[in-house]
Amino acid sequence: MISIITITYNAERWIEATMLSVLSQTCRDYEYIIVDGASTDGTIAIVQQMESLFEGRMRYISEPDNGLYYAMNKGLRLAQGDFVWFINAGDQIYLPTTLQYITDQITLTTDIIYGKASIINAKGTHVSEHHKKTPTRLTKWSLLNGLVVSHQAIVVKRAIAPEYDTSLRIVADYDWVIRCVCASQYNAYIDQYVCKFLIGGISNQQRKRSWKERFLVMRHHYGLVLTLLAHLWITIQYPFSIKY
Repeated sequence: MISIITITYNAERWIEATMLSVLSQTCRDYEYIIVDGASTDGTIAIVQQMESLFEGRMRYISEPDNGLYYAMNKGLRLAQGDFVWFINAGDQIYLPTTLQYITDQITLTTDIIYGKASIINAKGTHVSEHHKKTPTRLTKWSLLNGLVVSHQAIVVKRAIAPEYDTSLRIVADYDWVIRCVCASQYNAYIDQYVCKFLIGGISNQQRKRSWKERFLVMRHHYGLVLTLLAHLWITIQYPFSIKY
């Protein structure tokens, strides 16, 4: 069973499409967990209206938290599936058959299964593919080039999935994927889109913090020399990148 986890906060504009993408799956071997940060708009009303459609496969909580990665850790603690998959508010599973295809590819030795991501705009229209080429063989060294697999396109065995480092405010997903890959033995690649994720913006102040955090994460995992070289290369290749 796969635990699909959605993090929300004031997401009434996006949450229905995300929930419908889960509900439309032909495979029913999943649990759906929504972790809401005490939204003040109509998010929870929409969740409650749609809850019965999941026929007991959905759970949700709504309470204040300290940010996105704290909420993701709550989701991990609530998860009971063999694998975890984060499809947050605004993101969508790519096709109704996607979950079934992923489930069919999982074997007893699979630790991570991953694919490609379609970037969509606010209208749900495809804008582009993830700006970094998804490697067919995923290793720790693949991630020296940044987050080469979209966070929404990676499904991880719960037994090896650590909690997110909440001291990081912007790039804890990058650090998390590295740690998952370091703990994995067999990573299976799916050569097709598995998710759609909503393109977003980032302020200049956040961008500076993102670069600083990414540098610290890379130095921790790869050492200073490789980090300096890789950081320079990433800067040259993707000077205006938002997501690493």
